[in-house]
Amino acid sequence: MTSQKFCTCLPGATVWLTGLPSAGKTTIAHELAGRLGAEGRRVEVLDGDEIRSSLSAGLGFSRAERDTHVQRIGLVAEVLARNGVIALVPVIAPYADSRAAVRERHASSATPYVEVHVATPVDVCRARDVKGLYARQAAGEISCLTGVDDPYQIPENPDLRIETHQQTAAQSATTLHTVLKERGLA
Repeated sequence: MTSQKFCTCLPGATVWLTGLPSAGKTTIAHELAGRLGAEGRRVEVLDGDEIRSSLSAGLGFSRAERDTHVQRIGLVAEVLARNGVIALVPVIAPYADSRAAVRERHASSATPYVEVHVATPVDVCRARDVKGLYARQAAGEISCLTGVDDPYQIPENPDLRIETHQQTAAQSATTLHTVLKERGLA
């Protein structure tokens, strides 16, 4: 039986990756999670879509329901981070006030928080269309697609802005990893 050693000398943190559907948030999160895990960090990826099917099951896509979903994920991330885990949170989180409330939750408990805007143009996201959402929206099967017929409020002052259309997922994860190291979080 092998035992895994975890680094307990560094604080936990929440790394909030926000952006349009198919921007590359989850891909970056998983790439970074692998690196952090290899370094002995305790890390969890709290994918917005996965959380929506469990903790946020039954919520729709109204503004209030999206805010509730974001606050639930924010609470879980803050608790994990406060307890030494790096919580990587790839979630659309389209509204600035909702993201600000999550940041404030972390500030009130002195828990490190890093907001990353995965700034991928909608045309690139539409071409990627990982989950087929853009095609379904164009066919009239769904509405309220963030960035198309529902708003996405671009973060004004994120801690980091990553343009995935100009670099690979590995390069994006490296950039983010560097920022975490500079802040004493990795």
